[in-house]
Parts: sequence; structure tokens; C-alpha cells
Amino acid sequence: MSLSPPPLVTAATATDLPVRQIPGSYGFPLLGPLSDRLDYFWFQKPESFFKKRMEKYKSTVFRTNVPPSFPFFVNVNPNVIAVLDVKSFSHLFDIDLVDKKNVLVGDFVPDVSFTGNMRVGVYQDPSEPQHSKVKAYIIDILKRSSGIWASELVSNLDVFWDNIESSLSKSSPASYFLPLQQFLFTFLCKVLAGADASRDPKIAESGHIMLDRWLALQLLPITSIGILQPLEEIFLHSFAYPSFLVSGDYNNLYNFVKQQGKDTINRGEIGFGLTQEEAIHNLLFVLGFNSFGGFTIFLPALFGAIAKDPALQEKLKKEARENGGSTLSFDSVKEMPLVQSVVYETLRMSPPVPLQFGRARKDFRLTSHDSVFDVKKGELLCGFQKIVMRDSLIFDEPDLFKPDRFTEEKGAKLLDYLYWSNGPQSGSPTLSNKQCAGKDVVTLTAALIVAHLFRRYDSITGDGGSITALQKPK
Repeated sequence: MSLSPPPLVTAATATDLPVRQIPGSYGFPLLGPLSDRLDYFWFQKPESFFKKRMEKYKSTVFRTNVPPSFPFFVNVNPNVIAVLDVKSFSHLFDIDLVDKKNVLVGDFVPDVSFTGNMRVGVYQDPSEPQHSKVKAYIIDILKRSSGIWASELVSNLDVFWDNIESSLSKSSPASYFLPLQQFLFTFLCKVLAGADASRDPKIAESGHIMLDRWLALQLLPITSIGILQPLEEIFLHSFAYPSFLVSGDYNNLYNFVKQQGKDTINRGEIGFGLTQEEAIHNLLFVLGFNSFGGFTIFLPALFGAIAKDPALQEKLKKEARENGGSTLSFDSVKEMPLVQSVVYETLRMSPPVPLQFGRARKDFRLTSHDSVFDVKKGELLCGFQKIVMRDSLIFDEPDLFKPDRFTEEKGAKLLDYLYWSNGPQSGSPTLSNKQCAGKDVVTLTAALIVAHLFRRYDSITGDGGSITALQKPK
């Protein structure tokens, strides 16, 4: 197994690999995309959708369609080139080769009316001047909040676990989805916007639900929620929902951040040349879409992986209590290699953002593990991370959850291939790339949550949606 980082195409064109025509087909107009959409959402589901085509074409690179598509998405082109091994997938992060403009969720872009009639930074390519302003602003917010991040996290986690204990005292199991979202909303508002949700009773009670509705209406055309088919296909995947259905929610959140996060907004205006509206809309998107939405998906996967493994819990408990000193901080969890590895392995197995996209800036040759393919300018590349992160040429026993996979020197090298943040975990977010500005903050926050859990409890029983028991130290 080679552990050297997969070279990008700029360093891999002069190889001995065969040049191959990209296999696959987009099918007949209208019918091909519709057929693929039904397979993707209904008959096969996303992971099987990509696997079956990979097996059919005997290639990790092929042509297919991804939703949304016909009948009402007339301005969306569903044609993509799937890139499903680590080497081909890595091209998505070479900004010299791919354009990231308006491809956050593919060729489909939710209407800008969801974000105050403004194209926020995550939809911008690094070549656009506004991108650097917005990303520098977000990086500054994260840097300035680092001093209170851990303490705010721990205090809000104590409230969260108190609520779960109270629910368990009444009945078991206890669903933790809404309490988790309320915790995340309160915590993220404070550390990102400098806004105290408790100062606005309506926001304190329902802010997380407002974000849920705002996120849902943007993402329903590309997301499966598992309701009875064909109702899901007819009502959720056939058209885009209008933003006016959640404009009240968004305006409430906008006004809350404007009033309670004045210092943070002022820094965007004075320090980074943003208008007040630009600062608020971009901050809201990072808070709601990237942070709140991402953690809402990721943390249940993390809890579920830990809760089903009592032996792992014993090891995590020992490390969390013996390492890192008496007060939890970003520095203290860096002394907990197993805790960090469990976070990384969960990101590998269950990446919170399943799809990555990039549009070819120019004609170029794309390299997979075994072939070279010609890509034309304007073609859209699509990587499904759950398959990419199980590349058997990189990860030993890739379908197994190995808690210690990323420990020691060998495990550290694997971080070159952990692509969950629009780049490798070993990479660094810069103004000239699209790697998540909070990449390191996310992993350290998750590690803090695990460490806090096992300093507070001896064990946890449950799954990715509910908790049945919490055992306190005797």
C-alpha cells in the first residue's frame, strides 16, 4: 500500500498508464437523467448508484447523471464525470484545473433569495475578488473566537447532557436530535457571531428549527429523506421550493445576528471591506449551512460509532482522563491520539458532505489509479466521498471502522487522503483554495466533545439517533 500523496494531474501526465476514453453515458435527453434520478433516489440509493456503475464500467471514472433533473429543473445540467478513487478525486482540489464557481451542490444552485439576494462566499471561486474577502473574514472570526471556544463548548455540553439525563429519567431511549441542535445553535451563535441567543426568547426557543426549515428548502431537490415513494420523487425532487416559504425565519435570524452580533459584523465592515449585508449573510450561511448543518449530520454518526463499541469506550475513557490536564482545550485534545483518530475515522466512514464538485477550467488529462482520461473544459466532475474514502489501494480493510487507523506515524500519513473538507486533512485552508476555513476547528471540536463525554460518563449506550443509558462514574 503506497502512502505517498496522490500526485495531481500536473505532476502525473507523463505516466505509463493507458489513455482511456471515459466510459458511461448520459442516455437520451430527458429520459437518461430521469432514469438516473430514479435510480439515485429510489431504486438503488446514492452509494449503490455509484458502485453499480463503477462495477459495470470497470472504472472509477465514468459518465453519469446526478439529480436534480427533469421535469422542472430546465436550467440544471445533470451530466457529470464521476471520480471515485483517491487519485482521480484529488483533481477536485487543484484550483488550476477546476473552477468552484456555483458548484457547491453540483450544477444546481439554490436561488440567491435564500441568502438575501446575495451570492455568498461558498459559491464563489477563489479567482473572484469577493471570495478572498469573505474567507479572510471567516478565518479571522475563528481565530478571534479560539479563546472562548473550548469553555463555551463545555458549558453548553453540560446543559445538553443534563437535558439528556432528564429525558432518560422519564423514559428510555431518549432521542437527542433536537437537544443536540439546540446545543449547537446556542454554542455556534456565541462563538461565531458573538451573539447570545438567550437575549432573544423567540430565537432561543426556535432558532434551530428556523435553520432546519431554511436548510431543508434549499436541499430537498438533492436529498433523500426516506419517505414513501413515489411521493418523495413527485413532491420533493421534481422542483425547487421558493424561498418565501422560509423568508420569515431567515429575516428573524438575520435581525438577531445584526442586533446581537454587532462587534463581529463591524469587523467584517472595517477589517475586510464588506458591507453590513455581506458580512451578515455570509456569517449566517457559515453558521447555518456549514457549521450547524455539518455538525447536525456528523455528531450522530460519531456518537453512534462510539456507543456500539464498549471496548472502545474503555480506551477512550482512559485516554480522556489520563491525558490533557484538568481543563479541556484545543491543546489538551491534541494529547489524545485515539480520540482524534476516532473523529477522523468517523469522517472517513460518514463524511457530512457526501458529494464534491468542480468544473474543468480547461482541457486536461485526469489520472486515476489505472488510467488516464481526457476531460474537456466546462465538464463537471463529481466525487462521492463515501466511496472515495474506502479506496482499497489507500485504506486497509476500508469497509471496517478502525478506531486507531489514524494513530502513530503510519496513521498520520493517511491524513493526506482524508478528504472531508474540500481538501486533505493534512492541508491548510488559504484564501486561494476552497478548503473549509474551519477544517481544524471542526475536528478539534469533535475531539473535545468525545473527551468531555468520557470525563463525565463511564459509558454510553445508544445509536445514531437516541441514547438508552449513560453510566456516571461511581
